[in-house]
Amino acid sequence: MNLRRAVALLALSLVLVVSGCARSVGVSLTTLTVTGSTTVLPIAEVAATEFEAANPGKRVLVSGIGSSAGIEAVTKGTCDIGTSSRDLKPEEKSLGLVDIKIALDAIAVIVNPSNPVSGLTKAQVSDIFQGKITNWKGVGGPDLPIGLVNRDEASGTREAFSKFVLGTADFDPTAAVLPGTGQVRSVVAQASGAIGYISLGFVDPSVKALAVDGIPANETTVGNGTYPLSRYLHFLTKGQPSGLAKAYIDFVLSPKIQESVVRDAGFLPVAEGGK
Repeated sequence: MNLRRAVALLALSLVLVVSGCARSVGVSLTTLTVTGSTTVLPIAEVAATEFEAANPGKRVLVSGIGSSAGIEAVTKGTCDIGTSSRDLKPEEKSLGLVDIKIALDAIAVIVNPSNPVSGLTKAQVSDIFQGKITNWKGVGGPDLPIGLVNRDEASGTREAFSKFVLGTADFDPTAAVLPGTGQVRSVVAQASGAIGYISLGFVDPSVKALAVDGIPANETTVGNGTYPLSRYLHFLTKGQPSGLAKAYIDFVLSPKIQESVVRDAGFLPVAEGGK
């Protein structure tokens, strides 16, 4: 069995069924629904728990279904706050959405820790994900086929990665496609020739983040804007936020949550954005 097939089978075995957070008719005004990016999920979930503790009787329901799905949900009014790990597309900017930046993140290009390659140029990353380079020996690594691990089209991380790295080029259609950041990390951690991309906040010892154009992905390079794949994370509301939505957003942007929850999740406070 070749490596790409093995990666695809492993990916399939790790796919989880996820669902949205459509608001049911008659939900109390004491309940807030937040849905969208799986990258933003750790911030939103922990902040929700702390917000509920500080506001007895209030509930915040959080789910991760992908950035594009979150943007669609808040636009249609089926959730109160949409979350996204990408900027709004030009055609989405006319939908009446208010964009609130809540953290600074980066996209890490990850490989298996056994892979001796420690860095790639952005051009090499582009060629790999287009399928132009199919063996690690093509970038100074071992004679080992490259197993591509991609995100699904609802992913804001995929959208941002494509913008940063591929430009107008297309992804290799033979790549394994997964719906969540955790699944990408799990596959890369288990397949020696695999390569994927995830939020820097999700990098752990099970995978290795590569330097891009000689610049490592870490808090310093992301904060000063030198790492080339950095981005903001977003909350989105239909019109100016008010009531419970505004209270929750203000809570997430408060120094306490920015310096604890945001940092603990592996991201940087929005105030440290260097761009």
